[in-house]
Amino acid sequence: MARVLTAGHVNWDVTLALDRLPRPDGESLVRAQYRSGGGSAANVAVALAGLDVEAGVIGSVGDDENGLLARRELEDAGVDLAGLTTVADAATSVKYLLIADDGEVAVLGNDGVNEAVGPEDVDPERVRRADHLHLTSQRPETAARLAEIAVDAGVQVSFDPGRRLPDRDFSRTFELADLVFCNDREATAVAELEDSLAADCTVVVKRGADGAAALAADETWRHAGFGVDPVDTSGAGDAFAAGFLAVWLDGADHERALAVGNACGALAAGRTGARTDLSWDDVEDVLGE
Repeated sequence: MARVLTAGHVNWDVTLALDRLPRPDGESLVRAQYRSGGGSAANVAVALAGLDVEAGVIGSVGDDENGLLARRELEDAGVDLAGLTTVADAATSVKYLLIADDGEVAVLGNDGVNEAVGPEDVDPERVRRADHLHLTSQRPETAARLAEIAVDAGVQVSFDPGRRLPDRDFSRTFELADLVFCNDREATAVAELEDSLAADCTVVVKRGADGAAALAADETWRHAGFGVDPVDTSGAGDAFAAGFLAVWLDGADHERALAVGNACGALAAGRTGARTDLSWDDVEDVLGE
């Protein structure tokens, strides 16, 4: 049984390391190319597994080579794949991550089938058996259905809506979330939905090299983060969320959760690729610094 269920995108990533992000009518130099599994739901699940948290994923891939590779990576990481659907005669979603020397990121993607899971496809029992449900970007109606099942069963819910937040109506999910993760850019959109948030919801704002903050009711907690020369910031937010959740679920306070989250984010930003293999030894080394 998965202690934490993550739900949302499971992709195959192609990372292009560039000298700089391309401008209109401009050209950039490709220094290196990497391929690996990606998608926020999958990234968080793998990171949690590395931190000794039993994790499972709800999502979808195609029955192509990329889908097989994505499943294999998750399985090798120890993630429960009972909730991962393989869609017949369909293509797995592929994201092309453009990473500049200064760590800036741009993302290109195809449609694929990473949102094939609809509300009617959700297995309520799988959600009820978890201790925590972590939602990432997906069809709003699916996220809402998963959150409703979890809340009815007394399962905590966290939500990291991602880059497409301004374009989608996640208001129902925000109403039910105990924790909301966002970055500085997304925080503006979250603030506009403040009336939709539950009274006891904690909003965690990820600020990259500037650390992170947690806001709940009338209190705010901050952690300045850890100095790191960014190599690739894609996936750093997913690693942060995994680190935060790994200790939060064991009763850690906001300060400890922010510190561990920032340590995990720093580790991810210092490595290439959106998928980060975390370990407590590495996290404690960063915390010790």
